Amino acid sequence: MVDSEPRGAGVTQSPAPTPVADGAESVLSRSYRGLSIGIVSVVLLIAFEAMAVGTAMPVAARELDGISVYGFAFSAYFTTSLFGMVLSGQWADRRGPLGPLTAGIGAFAAGLVLSGTAGAMWLFVLGRAVQGLGGGLVIVALYVVVGRAYPERLRPSIMAAFAASWVIPSVVGPLASGAVTEQLGWRWVFLGIPALVVLPLALALPQIRRRASGPVTPSPSPSPSPSSSSSPPSSASAPAPSFDRRRIRLAFGISLGAGLLQYAAQDLSWWSLVPAAAGAGLLVPAVSGLLPKGTYRAVRGLPSVVLLRGVAAGSFVAAESFVPLMLVTQRGLSPTLAGFSLAAGGGTWALGSWVQARARVEPYRERLMTVGMVLVAMAITTLPGVLVDSVPVWIVAVVWAFGCFGMGLVISSTSVLLLQLSAPEEAGTNSAALQISDGLTNALLLAAGGAAFAALGGGAVGHTATTTAAATSHPAAFVAVFLPMAGVALVGAWVTTRLRKPVVIG
Repeated sequence: MVDSEPRGAGVTQSPAPTPVADGAESVLSRSYRGLSIGIVSVVLLIAFEAMAVGTAMPVAARELDGISVYGFAFSAYFTTSLFGMVLSGQWADRRGPLGPLTAGIGAFAAGLVLSGTAGAMWLFVLGRAVQGLGGGLVIVALYVVVGRAYPERLRPSIMAAFAASWVIPSVVGPLASGAVTEQLGWRWVFLGIPALVVLPLALALPQIRRRASGPVTPSPSPSPSPSSSSSPPSSASAPAPSFDRRRIRLAFGISLGAGLLQYAAQDLSWWSLVPAAAGAGLLVPAVSGLLPKGTYRAVRGLPSVVLLRGVAAGSFVAAESFVPLMLVTQRGLSPTLAGFSLAAGGGTWALGSWVQARARVEPYRERLMTVGMVLVAMAITTLPGVLVDSVPVWIVAVVWAFGCFGMGLVISSTSVLLLQLSAPEEAGTNSAALQISDGLTNALLLAAGGAAFAALGGGAVGHTATTTAAATSHPAAFVAVFLPMAGVALVGAWVTTRLRKPVVIG
């Protein structure tokens, strides 16, 4: 049975509210309502961007003559987000999460504007890279806010709220994006989203300044106080420690290394072995220094939690990124319908996250995560069947809904376990490690999938005067993306058996 006490130790906790009040509070109680609405609004913005931009991406890549590097437009986001994650973790642990959150939202908006005004594919990719830097800053800062401002009892619920915030964008985003793309052009999808930045800033930042600003105060005590499971850590004023320059250098190395590997994967020539070797030379020591020791050996506990996050997110995102392109180029769907085929997944993802937040399922969390990864693997395995004309296209919506339900079980649970296993003054660093695993695996698997896609003729996509591309890509190019990602998801199912250290009795 899962312990109710957090694993982090050595942190002075703030005085708990009265037991009656604490037991009655929820994430929408008066003391948490403003903060909850604010940070969920930030996630809502990110969700709307992901769904809307994903729908417009095939048209943008075709117009900018960039189908052959389609995967790179996605992976560039994840590459720069790696540096942003480490920077945000350092920044939040030492100065509080307010600074990285504000800077991240600003960079996120600037990247959207750059992509929306791009006249060439390399400028479009550059905009995605700037956007990724902002996204990396934001996501880690949000985790630190949750770890500091909410008691452990409420953290599964706020993670479920994060997942629920994807429901409306998953339904409205593809439809709105497809309509805008077809009627006004894909550029307006990118240029319109920055206007949504104002609302999250106005709602979230004042509450974060009040409840979670500044560094936490370490305590010499070797164990957490009895009230630690019901009260957030103190962010009392203390001298802000300097940034760990070694980790910043490693963060730059991991981003540069991932970028070189992605470039090599897109080039597919003998010359590409040079940047591939340089990228691997930078990446290996950087990953070793930034992730918990034993992560890629699936050592029980925190290392396996971090590994699972990467395996789950990487396999899912790499597969999902090619679904709209497959439906547009192979089955002749419009961008609107192609994006809308993934819409139901937002609701089922939220449902899976809601299930993991129920107190009664806490003892079975790891088993639920195993089921979730099996569902993801099954969903990805089914996707290539749609390449057969006799298979109805709506199958994609059905199987992806099940895969998203599995992701809701897994992703929110990894976030909960991460905070349980982290001392509050290490929440930023460990949250950065979780997100690095997520982002790095996304980038590497997207690069691998993009290389396989291009090698088998996936880049040979023509276009007509209409918004629908002619299907000249070989169907095997899509199979080469989906089936390996299903295998990676099955590896994730095994990792779910190693999330807890065995309890020694005696």
